[in-house]
Amino acid sequence: MNTASDVLDLGPVVPVVVLEDAEHAVPTAQALLRGGISTIEVTLRTPAALSAIERIAAEVPEVVVGAGTITERGQAQRAAKAGARYLVTPGFTETLLDEVDDTGLPSLPGVSTVSEALRLAERGARALKFFPAEPSGGVPALKAFAGPLPELRFCPTGGITPDNASSYLALPNVGCVGGSWLCPRDLLAAGEWEQVETMARQAAQLG
Repeated sequence: MNTASDVLDLGPVVPVVVLEDAEHAVPTAQALLRGGISTIEVTLRTPAALSAIERIAAEVPEVVVGAGTITERGQAQRAAKAGARYLVTPGFTETLLDEVDDTGLPSLPGVSTVSEALRLAERGARALKFFPAEPSGGVPALKAFAGPLPELRFCPTGGITPDNASSYLALPNVGCVGGSWLCPRDLLAAGEWEQVETMARQAAQLG
């Protein structure tokens, strides 16, 4: 995997996961893999996130682990050192983009408007995160994006559910969707790995 476009081709759904306990990282990744999902985006929202990324990278190398919710100075480098293979931001500033680019890793910077997408296209981006997808116009918005920006592809995230995911995936400018429904916190806390596997198997069939 060398480019951000490659991230969009890993599968129809990228699980967006908040891990409160690093001990849950490996069994979560293994459950997703058994269900046919070969990537996981661990969000940097908890103190356990970097350790979770490190464990997945070391113990479940078949799963391509990414780091999400990168918003602050230093996070991109720390995620890269932990073993993240791609980076995801909810939005962008020039400073944040520079730090992400400095890692050399593929990235999906977040946009919610055509102007933001144009700015990133000027920097050479061709694969972007569309966030928050549903509040930002959802499927109709992405359809509208396709006209003036045919070269861009998106991973919509935010409000994506099993009920609307297929509508997004049917769009020619959508490579995959990001979804938090595969790994809800209560299931992870309870160690319900079979349920995670079942939802992953269902998600892998979308598209």
